[in-house]
Amino acid sequence: MSVSKIDLLNRKFSRALFGYSRLEVDQFLQEAAEALGQTVDSRKEALRKLKRLEITLEEYRQRDETLRDTLMSTQKMVDDMKAQADREAGIILGEAKTKAESMVQQGYARLTQLHEEVEGLKRQRAQFEVQLKAVLESHLRLLESGLPERERREELEAKVTFLKKAE
Repeated sequence: MSVSKIDLLNRKFSRALFGYSRLEVDQFLQEAAEALGQTVDSRKEALRKLKRLEITLEEYRQRDETLRDTLMSTQKMVDDMKAQADREAGIILGEAKTKAESMVQQGYARLTQLHEEVEGLKRQRAQFEVQLKAVLESHLRLLESGLPERERREELEAKVTFLKKAE
C-alpha cells in the first residue's frame, strides 16, 4: 500500500488518556509528510532526469550509429577507390608494356633493316671493286697489247728524226 503526503497529513489518531502527545504526533506526521513529499518530488525529478538522459542516450546512440554507418560507407568508398586505382594502374602498366614491346620490336626491325643495307652496300662495293679491277685489267691489256706497236712506232719516229738530222 502506498502512503502519500496527503495520507499522512490527514491521518488522525485516537485519543487516549495516557496515550501519545498529540502535538508530538502531529509534529512527527508533519515532518514525515515533508520528508515523504521531498522523496516523492526527488523521485519525480529523478524520473524526469532519467527520461531526459534516456532521450539523450538514444540521441547519442543514433549519432553513434550514424557515425558508424558513415565510417563504414567511407571505408567502402576508400576500398572501392583503391580497387579502381589498382585496376587503372594495371591497365596503364599493360598499355606501357605493350607500347614498350612494340618499340623494341620496331627497334629490332630497324636494326635488321640497317644490317641488310650494310650488307647490300658491302656487296655493291665488292661488285664495284671487281668491275673496276676488270676495267683496269682491260685497260692494262690494251696498253700492253699496244706496246709492240708503240715500240715500232717509236722506232720509226726515231728513224725519221735521224733522217731529218742527216739531211
